[in-house]
Amino acid sequence: MAEESVKLYGVWVSPFSRRVEIALKLKGVDYEYSEEDLANKSPLLLKYNPVYKKVPTFLHNGKPLAESLVILEYIDETWTNSPLLPNNPYQTAQARFWARFIDDKCIPSLWKALWAREDQEKAVEEAKEYLQFLENEVKDKKFFGGETVGLVDIAGDFIAFWVPTIQEAVGVKILSEEEFPKLCQWSHEFANHSLVKEKLPPKDELLAFFKSRHF
Repeated sequence: MAEESVKLYGVWVSPFSRRVEIALKLKGVDYEYSEEDLANKSPLLLKYNPVYKKVPTFLHNGKPLAESLVILEYIDETWTNSPLLPNNPYQTAQARFWARFIDDKCIPSLWKALWAREDQEKAVEEAKEYLQFLENEVKDKKFFGGETVGLVDIAGDFIAFWVPTIQEAVGVKILSEEEFPKLCQWSHEFANHSLVKEKLPPKDELLAFFKSRHF
C-alpha cells in the first residue's frame, strides 16, 4: 500500500478536533497536525472547509472532510481495526442517535448552563435533564458500547473532560457523582483510558484557559 497522507486542522482547546485525534490514536493512524488560530484562519483551512470554515478539518490523501461526527465515521470505515461502531445495524443506528443527541442537545445546553449570565438555574435544570438520558443509557457498562471506546464515547469527550474542568473554572456544578454516578464513572473510565488520555489537553492548561474567560 502506498504511503497515506493524513492531516488534521484543529484547535487544542476544541473537543471536536480532539475527537478526531482520539479516533486516529485508537486506530494507530499517523497524521500531521496543524494548530489553527480561529481569529486568523489559515488560507488552507478556508480552502479545505469553505462551507463551515472551522475545525476540525480532515484531509486524507488530499481529500477534505468537515464535521467531527462525519470524520469519525469516515475514519472507522477507512481503517477497520479497533471499530468504533458495532456490526449490528440496529446498534449502529442507536450509536449514531446518541452521538447526534450529544451534539444537538447536550453540548449546547451544558455550554449555556455553564456560562449563563441570566436564568442559570433554568439552564442547569435543562442540561441535567439531558444528562439523565445519558445516565440511563450507559447503565452499568464501562463504555456506551460495552467494554471498548466507541463512537458515542468519543462524541461525549466534552462531557467527560471539558465539563468537569469548566465546572471547576466557573464554580457551577452540573455533572456530579451524587446525581449522575454512572455517567461520572464512565467519564473517569474514558478520560483515563491509556490511549484517550494521550490526546486530551493538559488539564491545568485547559483550566487556566477557561478561568481566563470567566469574569
